[in-house]
Amino acid sequence: MPNSKTPSLKTEASVAKSLFLGKIVEDNLFPFPTVNASEAETLSLVLDSIDKFMAPKEKEYREFDHKGAQPEDYIQELRELGLFGLIIPEDFGGLGLSNIGYSRVLQQTSRYDASTSLTIGAHSSIGMKGVLLFGNAEQRKKYLPKLASGEMIAAFCLTEPGSGSDAGSIKTNANQNPDGSWTLSGEKIWITNGAMAEFFTVFARTGNEHGKLTAFLVERNFGGIKSGPKEDKLGIRASATTTVSFENTVVPAANVLGEVGKGFKIAMSILNNGRTGLGGGCVGAMKRLIALSAKQAAERKQFGRPIAEFGLVKEKLAQMAVNCFASECAVTMVGHYIDSGVEDYSIEAAMSKIFASESLWMVAYEALQIAGGNGFMKEYPYELVMRDSRINMIFEGTNEILRLYVGLSGLKEAGEYLKEIKSSVGKIFNDPIKGFGVLSGYAGKRLSEITSLGREKLVAVHPALSDQAKVYQEYTQRLSKASDELLRRYGKEIIGMQFPTKRVAEVSLDLFVGLCVLSRVSKMLAAKGEGACKHELEIATIFTQQAKRRMNQNIARLISHEDDEMRSLADHITASAGYSWDIL
Repeated sequence: MPNSKTPSLKTEASVAKSLFLGKIVEDNLFPFPTVNASEAETLSLVLDSIDKFMAPKEKEYREFDHKGAQPEDYIQELRELGLFGLIIPEDFGGLGLSNIGYSRVLQQTSRYDASTSLTIGAHSSIGMKGVLLFGNAEQRKKYLPKLASGEMIAAFCLTEPGSGSDAGSIKTNANQNPDGSWTLSGEKIWITNGAMAEFFTVFARTGNEHGKLTAFLVERNFGGIKSGPKEDKLGIRASATTTVSFENTVVPAANVLGEVGKGFKIAMSILNNGRTGLGGGCVGAMKRLIALSAKQAAERKQFGRPIAEFGLVKEKLAQMAVNCFASECAVTMVGHYIDSGVEDYSIEAAMSKIFASESLWMVAYEALQIAGGNGFMKEYPYELVMRDSRINMIFEGTNEILRLYVGLSGLKEAGEYLKEIKSSVGKIFNDPIKGFGVLSGYAGKRLSEITSLGREKLVAVHPALSDQAKVYQEYTQRLSKASDELLRRYGKEIIGMQFPTKRVAEVSLDLFVGLCVLSRVSKMLAAKGEGACKHELEIATIFTQQAKRRMNQNIARLISHEDDEMRSLADHITASAGYSWDIL
């Protein structure tokens, strides 16, 4: 039950890419999206069921973590709750939740156990998402009912030994047989649900070792499929992560997903579309940690006073709330874009993943700090949440690769009039996890100056936020100018300039997240009035001032920086195989 599209929303526009041109696509930011009434009723029932099921199991989740496994009877309970059919349409036996609704459910499960969220999310966000996005009528009819019930649990098989972020180095291959079927061979690593999955979305080279990727829908009962032992992980230990190998697995011709040779596009679309699940999980974990920290700060006394009265503890609690609120704004906005049929939300999805995952890491760090010595002890929840949180900045595209994707995609948009560059690199810019090195040899020329679009006034922002709005208006123009100057200075070399690319990515990220915050707070102000929104205004003010300082520094460092020294020092450390300044 997807939410209805905002009447004025421009489905062909990308808010994030437009920022690099000095333009704020206000129609795609205001008003802030909400869950429609019919879905809200369904969500309330689902969330209540999750609370009743998961709240009493905290001790069991610690046992699952210690043993590194979820027992089969627990997986069966997840099936019975319908948690494997959250986004599958009702016609196929699922709940048919929107992306916003799905993200909200993952919030709730993540309040209790990250491994449970990962088991559900790996199935729904990526494992079977390809069938929803690209499956034909026969594939959907055959697989979606079994996937909705959990009879088939799904896994996403892309990563291989030696091909983490560089998916272009995949070696798994599929050769077509005379009868049209395919013989699949290769090994995939770090596959969530790999031990128990009966259904795999697998990416393999077709034709030869240099062929293009093709996506296949593979059942375990096709034969030749083996799952390795469960990985012994730092966090999310209870979720089933294994290798999955395919040895002469015969896949019917009918199980090609999409078109032969279009696997990269399918993989990237699945990853982008699934980011609201990961983001929602991060938000849910933050909310739990904030509640724990607030209780700890109120009850723990030092020097005869609750530590909540001390300024440095107040600072931690406030910052935790600001980051959680901003993350929720960005994740919800991306879910809205997906539900509303926006054609290109890939940069915004990457931004929401970066910001939410790093916000959770900060919140986990500060929550443990507020807990003091107790936070370091296994009998308390903080160390477990911290261990579970670390993976979010690595999987589904490392945050470093995604920052480069954001920056390079935005710069590509800024250079849109340069047809040579646009035609040469357009495809790779839509691939956030493939190596960027393949672009280093393309031919280019000096870039022409982009015509200034002038400063736009945000008319939909509530008057109480006018000062904050001015910051985003100003820095949108500064980002556009900085992007133009980078393109003029480096030309084709910008592809390899990761330091400045990261900085413009950071500016655009602060702009997008900040505008999402303004949108949500504006809607709250319009509904409840300034008097009832004191703290929401404080959140908007804090985030905006902090973002302004970060954006100012990132733009300034495009000119004045220590990049050459950083490169030289890193080269020395690599050549020395470590640290070479021992005091002895």
